[in-house]
Amino acid sequence: MRAGDDADSLDQATRDFITARPQLFGIAYRVLGSVVEAEDIVQEAWLRWQNTDRAAINEPAAFLATVTARLAINFAQSARVRRESYAGPWLPEPVDTSMDPQLGAERAEALDLAVLFLLEKLNPVERAAYVLREAFDYPYKQIAEMLETSEANTRQLVSRARKHLSGERKEPVSSTAHRRLMEVFLTAAQTGNLSVLEDVLTADVVSYSDGGGMRGASRIPVVGRPHVSKYLAAFAPRFWHQADVRWVEANGRPAVLVSADGNPVALLSVDVSAQGIERIMWVMSPAKLAPYVASLST
Repeated sequence: MRAGDDADSLDQATRDFITARPQLFGIAYRVLGSVVEAEDIVQEAWLRWQNTDRAAINEPAAFLATVTARLAINFAQSARVRRESYAGPWLPEPVDTSMDPQLGAERAEALDLAVLFLLEKLNPVERAAYVLREAFDYPYKQIAEMLETSEANTRQLVSRARKHLSGERKEPVSSTAHRRLMEVFLTAAQTGNLSVLEDVLTADVVSYSDGGGMRGASRIPVVGRPHVSKYLAAFAPRFWHQADVRWVEANGRPAVLVSADGNPVALLSVDVSAQGIERIMWVMSPAKLAPYVASLST
């Protein structure tokens, strides 16, 4: 092969990869719940793609998706061990979906922070099967090939994931209703209005604070309407004093970025059903906030 042919081949490989990249990131992010880890997986997929005999590959996008899914599963198995020793609750790393609402997928499924949080409780293969089917609409037969299992087992994997999610999470409301209730909640949280907080929270509401071990973030989830409402009312005077709030979008849902003295301190998101607020998620870890905030300014 001449040098020019080599260059042409690499140019085509680069074009194929760039075309597939949004989907590759979308797969890895949904399986791992981490932007940083997903970027690492995509970079590894690129290195493998460069070193592959591409002449034998008929469908570059399918090949790259398979490589990415397998890398993400392997990484998730080791990530689970690290997250078990994480200081306090672990929450997924938020992403700004305002420019790409579906994050490289056919559908904006398995993207909500609450869903990613619940998917973390599944094993990595179940998670990958669910993501490939629900978000990317791959046929079961193709998912089975990607995951090196049978089609029947693939259907079982997806079914188990669906049952887990439906058992753990009530049907979410529309974005409009979500935003409306979150506005009421935010005002009540800022003013420490106990009666309004109790009105908008469900009986078994849970508040999670992911501070990555930093001071000021609760190391354990706060559970139940009475405890959560009193907890929010108690820290209202010091937390919200001189705080600036900015409405943003995170993972396809309205969210609030809280800053103090120009520095982001928390991303607040909630999971809302027809009954009220089911989960409150405070992403306070600087390592998770910084990439999200940087993406807002680009």
